[in-house]
Amino acid sequence: MPELVRAMAPERGGVLWKLAAEGRQLDANVVRLAPGAEVASHVEPDLDVLVYVVNGNGRLDLPDGSRPLDGGCVVWLPCGARRSLAAGPHGMDYVTVHRRRPGMAIGRGPAAGGESAVPRAAERAGGEPAWVLDRVCAECGRLAPDTPGVRFCGYCGSRL
Repeated sequence: MPELVRAMAPERGGVLWKLAAEGRQLDANVVRLAPGAEVASHVEPDLDVLVYVVNGNGRLDLPDGSRPLDGGCVVWLPCGARRSLAAGPHGMDYVTVHRRRPGMAIGRGPAAGGESAVPRAAERAGGEPAWVLDRVCAECGRLAPDTPGVRFCGYCGSRL
């Protein structure tokens, strides 16, 4: 597997592959973090995520401390857990697997009283205002943090 992943793309970071079969129940991605790159601290409120490190090494930061990540390790990240990832000096390739995220739904925005596109899970929790749509990652569809200087998606590593 490591040789296959290394051959997938040049030495840049980002999503190398994603599961795209119609009617699937899972989402899966192969992600490459360039040397020293980081996935910003975030919380996945709706889904458990399984991470398998294919190549390289790095670090997983959790509220209770940091843990090293090396090729071959598997980590389960429960929903609601704050986490961040950082690649080591040679980068890190990893696979993420989780239940397929519900698609976008059209619904009434609570503030404007009009139509807005919000994730179904966010809608159940009170919804996100429509003005955040400019922070939705084009690769994975997730919301990037509203932090100055953020250039990469905290979920899939794609450039924003």
